[in-house]
Amino acid sequence: MINAIIKNRRTVRNFTAESVSDDEIKSLVEAFQTSPCGMHQADVMNLVVVKDEGLRNEIEKVTGNACYNAPVLFLINTKKDNMFGERYASAAAENIMLEATDLGLGSVYVMGGAVKLNDYADIQKELGIAQDFETTVIVPVGKIAKEPAKEDRTSRYQVTIY
Repeated sequence: MINAIIKNRRTVRNFTAESVSDDEIKSLVEAFQTSPCGMHQADVMNLVVVKDEGLRNEIEKVTGNACYNAPVLFLINTKKDNMFGERYASAAAENIMLEATDLGLGSVYVMGGAVKLNDYADIQKELGIAQDFETTVIVPVGKIAKEPAKEDRTSRYQVTIY
């Protein structure tokens, strides 16, 4: 049977203003650290956690409010020249989102906002993101303001078994 955490993970776009605790952030970072990466290339991906309200507001502004005013943002950055960066970042994002679900928090996978954020070298520099890296995925996380609707996802995608 599939773990209930996997089955219960939902996209959340409505967060309360309540902060995420340091212990919860630590657990989410630990989930990021367990992400798979080909050939154990630890130098091709990094994480920036943004709790600071001023920085979050800057990111919201330049991304067109793509982070839904979540109280903490997990910016997953990959080396620009790595052909598997998006895959690594996606696996890492899923780990963070599953851990968020387990903690009773909401999360959402944001790629479009990440792409927009890369157009702002000044913000990237302020966040300590090296020039040879780019933000690949943003995972906004927070307390859930409005529970997302449950949906039947048992036949969401086509599956062929031979």
